[in-house]
Amino acid sequence: MRLLLVASDPMEYRGIVNRMEARQPGQMPVRWCRAGRLNGHELVLAANGVGSRRAAAAVDAAWTLSRPEAVVSTGFCGALDPKLEVGDVVVGTQVRDAGREYAALPVSCAKSHAAGVVCSVDHVVETAAEKRDLHAKGNTVVEMEAAGVAARAEVLGAGFFCIRAVTDLAGEDLANDYNRALRPDGRFDTMRIFRYVLTRPAARLPELIRLRQNCALAAQTLGDFFADCRF
Repeated sequence: MRLLLVASDPMEYRGIVNRMEARQPGQMPVRWCRAGRLNGHELVLAANGVGSRRAAAAVDAAWTLSRPEAVVSTGFCGALDPKLEVGDVVVGTQVRDAGREYAALPVSCAKSHAAGVVCSVDHVVETAAEKRDLHAKGNTVVEMEAAGVAARAEVLGAGFFCIRAVTDLAGEDLANDYNRALRPDGRFDTMRIFRYVLTRPAARLPELIRLRQNCALAAQTLGDFFADCRF
């Protein structure tokens, strides 16, 4: 199957890229792109920055060049369900944003994973209180791109999957203000984050280090999952 994978940042693909065969740069007008084979599938990986609009633009850019049979929204997410741990893979059954709901197709994989509703929002959810509120509405995890991918897949008539890996827990407040560091181009301003960390290093620096470790684990488990996944 020809699959287009859409995430926000290349780091989310590290585990997948490490397992791909015949890797090569992709030819797409997005921030980052790679192509290759994995588990019998032809993959195009696109990363185009944070947010629904940029994710939707990545789908449109790929559609004109490769006409994928299905589109996969992937990458990292925040847990809303308290049972989820860092690195857990969640297969979306549905994606919700403020105004729409999109069905997501199931996958078959022997690797341990959860299934549930993916809540797609326009900001980084930084407090345990907001996570509790979103979970009370029936959501399992939260992220920022899936609704844009799902909307374009629906319009273009492509199958849609959503596979995410957890990087922060449901009961966790984030000490750093990542929303203030999000630039208009869909990237996080690392220098702004570091300056913010230095105002309260005892609380904020350990979180930054822990989050980096969590992202590495989540990327690895995503790679393991895709290597064994049947679409």
